[in-house]
Amino acid sequence: MSKGKFAIGALIGAAAGFVTGILTTPKTGKEMRNEIKTKTDEIKSKVVDKTDCIIAETSEMANDIKDKAQDAAADVKKDAEDLKRRTERAVEGAKKGFFDKK
Repeated sequence: MSKGKFAIGALIGAAAGFVTGILTTPKTGKEMRNEIKTKTDEIKSKVVDKTDCIIAETSEMANDIKDKAQDAAADVKKDAEDLKRRTERAVEGAKKGFFDKK
């Protein structure tokens, strides 16, 4: 099972448990509203923290990928320049060999 599906299932399960707890509690309306507000604030804080963490990790991965892509591009450019020089030398050698035989 993927992590995304598990997380969605966990959130749905937590919500269902929370609603069941609210419906079966012997507390007054005012007490219940205060408890709901407290729990909502806690959950909101956790979601914000997780979101910030995910954003930071994603940004770090994007920077790593960018650096690796730049390194790979530099390597390809170096290899292409190397191949160009070798080809030019081979062509010059072939010309020299052709003209020396005449």
